[in-house]
Amino acid sequence: MSVIGEIQPNMPETAKKRGVVAPYKLAHVNYRTSNYEEMINWHCKVLNAKITMSTPMLTFLTYDDEHHRVAIGHFPELAEQSLQVAGCEHTAYTYETLGDLMATYERLKGEGIEPYWCVNHGGTLSYYYFDPDRNQLELQIDVFDSVEELNKWFDEGDFHTNPVGVKVDPDDMLARFKAGEDEKDLLFRPTIDPSEIPAQLPTVPRT
Repeated sequence: MSVIGEIQPNMPETAKKRGVVAPYKLAHVNYRTSNYEEMINWHCKVLNAKITMSTPMLTFLTYDDEHHRVAIGHFPELAEQSLQVAGCEHTAYTYETLGDLMATYERLKGEGIEPYWCVNHGGTLSYYYFDPDRNQLELQIDVFDSVEELNKWFDEGDFHTNPVGVKVDPDDMLARFKAGEDEKDLLFRPTIDPSEIPAQLPTVPRT
C-alpha cells in the first residue's frame, strides 16, 4: 500500500487523514435487466427510493441526497440468473436503528415482499431479499456501536466456529421488539451451530 509521500507531494486533505488516496464512499449499484418496470418498482418499494432520472434505457433511483444510489439499465431478452455462475453475491444496505429495520420488514411484508433468509451474523442482524431478477439485497443493522466492539467480538466470540450466523424468525423478532424487549437481548447471538445457508433460489413474487 502506498503512503502519502510516495503518491504525490501535494496531497488532498481527505487523503492525508486516511494516509492513502482512496474512494471516500460507494456511490451506486448498476443493474441490467429485461424486467425494466418491475425492477424499478421493486427497488423503489424496498429502499423507499425515488426516481431522479428515467428514460426508456436507463433509470436512476436514490434514497438520500446522492443523485443516484441505484441505476437500472434496460436490456431486453436477457437470460435469468443462476447460482451456478460467478458474480456479485449481494448488495447490503445498513439501517440506522433496529426500529428502522423492523419498520421496513413490516412495511414490505404488507406489500408481499418478504426476506428469504433472516440471520444474526454476530456483527449484523441481516434480512436477505431477492429482487425480480434474483439479485440479492441484504437489509441490515450493525449489532455493535463501534468498530472496536466488533473487533473485540471477532477476537473473543464464536465467529471462528460460526462465521455464518444464527437464523432469526422475523415475525418473532418484530413481536418482541414491539413488546419493548431490550435491544441487547434482541440482538444477542446464542452460541449454537451455524444456520444453514439457503441453497436454492426461491420463486420471486412479481410486484
